[in-house]
Amino acid sequence: MKWIFTINIEVDGVKKDKFSVIIRCKNEERWIGHCIQSIIDHLSNPEILILDNNSNDNTIHIIKHFIKDTKLSANKNYTDIKIFNINDYSPGKSLNLGVKKAKNDNILVISAHCVLKKISTKKIINDLKNYRAIFGNQTPVWNGKKISKRYIWSHFVNKKIKNMYSNLEKRYFLHNAICAYKKNFLKKNLFNEKLIGKEDRYWVNDIIKKKENFLYDPGLEVEHHYTENGNTWKGIG
Repeated sequence: MKWIFTINIEVDGVKKDKFSVIIRCKNEERWIGHCIQSIIDHLSNPEILILDNNSNDNTIHIIKHFIKDTKLSANKNYTDIKIFNINDYSPGKSLNLGVKKAKNDNILVISAHCVLKKISTKKIINDLKNYRAIFGNQTPVWNGKKISKRYIWSHFVNKKIKNMYSNLEKRYFLHNAICAYKKNFLKKNLFNEKLIGKEDRYWVNDIIKKKENFLYDPGLEVEHHYTENGNTWKGIG
């Protein structure tokens, strides 16, 4: 007779195969619900951390529709969501705060106007043993229409690339619209809090100097929807 044992590794009650998802937002009522729903659809019981910069539309109201009520029985349509407001906002500052507050070892950063389409959590967790960051493919969508991948979008190809270098920007290229990390590494390698954009590029060029590696994997994929507040769409993200 063969005995099969299944082991769930936990530290302080937190399973090592779970993700904490960081979403930065400001007035994202059009897409935030789609973003959160896609996370719940693709991840098992994720922790979602909202870093909000004084939204004055229905963003926070929409987010609250997805918060799990601990007094009720488990329901896969809801999850653990924590909301933090940042007055003195910067992309790096919000990410660093999210990492500090995250309870899980695996971090997934996603833009509030992105919809998660593909992810293999087991594969990402395994690849994070060898890479300090894994960022994914983006399909740009302008007012409901998929558009050609030119300019910044040309980086998002259909093959894996180790340590992607951008000839367009003349530096190594990483994008936080969808990117996975390990919490402990981020805590020791913080994002620059003074930058108003491209904190991801500065971060990854710093870790390359430290002889670390990162990966572009199109198996991780989002639809990136147009928004007037989106830095990538404005050309600074």
